[in-house]
Amino acid sequence: MTDSGFASVAIPKAENSSKGVSVEYAPEVGKEWFVLRATYQREDRAADALIEAGHYAYVAKRYVVKEVDGHRKRVLENLIPSILFAYLTPDFADLVIRDNRKDMKSPCPQLSTFLGYYYNHFERNEFNKNPPLRVSEAEMLNFILATCKHSEDILSLQRSSVRLASGAEVIVIRGPFKGVRGKVLDDDGRSRIVVSLTGLGDYATTRIPYSYLRIKP
Repeated sequence: MTDSGFASVAIPKAENSSKGVSVEYAPEVGKEWFVLRATYQREDRAADALIEAGHYAYVAKRYVVKEVDGHRKRVLENLIPSILFAYLTPDFADLVIRDNRKDMKSPCPQLSTFLGYYYNHFERNEFNKNPPLRVSEAEMLNFILATCKHSEDILSLQRSSVRLASGAEVIVIRGPFKGVRGKVLDDDGRSRIVVSLTGLGDYATTRIPYSYLRIKP
């Protein structure tokens, strides 16, 4: 178990889509979850490079049905366009993204041309600038569990549209979303679980039977 209470075996390996390289998530002292932004829809390419270098990276996806060459086809689409998540030390993140450390050679030099920080617009640092956005381990692992099945029914929510059934936090105790924690969104008498990412918004799972839920003590 991690400090956040999530079993590490429940978190899927990070897979490089082109070279078959995989990295298993394991909590490490000094590493943090950074939210990164890739230009021109190159978040998958950025994640592949980080995984190949031995670092855990995650791009949230969901299936959508699109017309391809005149045929309706189920394809994977990135849930948050241009955004990926990477588990890195601050020094390594800065080295890879800025590529300006003359005393060290970047292991992924190509990334600095199209990868940058996603900044926390709700905070300011000692230089009166927005710092890079970081997500807590608990929020990140919960988000991965909620989205790693690529369900086409996952929703990205506007906070003003969230109609929570109650303020109580629940945990899913069975089914493909077992272990996900959040609050219940009532969707015409059926439940979804809302998970939040600080600075990025709220996301709702596919519909889950109420019998699969338990109120957290």
